[in-house]
Amino acid sequence: MRFILHFTRFTLPLQTMKRNQEIYKVTLVGGAVNVILLLFKFVAGIVGHSAAMVADAVHSLSDFVTDIIVLVFIHISGKPQDKSHDYGHGKYETLAMTLIGAALLIVAIGIVYSGAMKITAWVNGEQLEAPGMLALWAALLSVVLKEAVYRYSMIKACQLNSPAVEANAWHHRSDALSSLGTTVGIGGAIFLGQRWTVLDPIASVIVGAFIVKVAISLLRNGIGDLMEQSLPDAVEEEMLRLVATLPGDVKPHDLRTRRIGNHYAIELHILMDGDISLKEAHDKASEVEDLLRERYGEETHVAVHVEPK
Repeated sequence: MRFILHFTRFTLPLQTMKRNQEIYKVTLVGGAVNVILLLFKFVAGIVGHSAAMVADAVHSLSDFVTDIIVLVFIHISGKPQDKSHDYGHGKYETLAMTLIGAALLIVAIGIVYSGAMKITAWVNGEQLEAPGMLALWAALLSVVLKEAVYRYSMIKACQLNSPAVEANAWHHRSDALSSLGTTVGIGGAIFLGQRWTVLDPIASVIVGAFIVKVAISLLRNGIGDLMEQSLPDAVEEEMLRLVATLPGDVKPHDLRTRRIGNHYAIELHILMDGDISLKEAHDKASEVEDLLRERYGEETHVAVHVEPK
């Protein structure tokens, strides 16, 4: 028994280390793409006289900053339990997701504001400068690369069950959509003539509004987890059904749940025959814990309180 316990404590950190390495890998891939794009976009925006492309470059810069946030906080969240953190450091990953959501919201509001100001200027008779072809090619390249990074990041986020990687993936998608709007605006301004230069800011406002929606969703989920929000009803109902399937007429109730980073914390009471021995009650509680950890992961925190019928 001592050997088994020692072996378990040894393997769990290795699993965490492997997971963190995969998160570092996917984040570094996105970061490399962001660096290439933000440099190209800044040059294309300045040389091609496109304010929309410069704004898009700022968006890519925000993506690069969020990549750094993910790397820092994933490193912290991967630390094992210590005297000051009995439940580990998983909340730091949730904090990273919340910060990314906040950064994304700020960028989105800036995009909407900038576009609205240009539309207002156009309505008041101001001529908006048509961008050059270099800006159009930069926008098209950004759409392709950022959509590819988004899909890659989302696959990894699902595999690793990482809210921070998922949040960062949505940041990549928002940049792809922003570049798509920029592509439409720049393309319209180039090929349809001076009268249609307003397409650029109109597209940026529409895309910015979508990004605001995504950012609010990330913030809501991140703040909810930080404030100890319970898991969804469907997940809690599944837990109760799962425990109720155990032999011995186990009656689970008073379930309490929350998320700690990418892990669950579960507390529940079970009703059992009051005449059974303490050992039998303990064994049944251990059986419940093993069942829940088998379903939701070995690092799931489970606390079971046994009550007599």
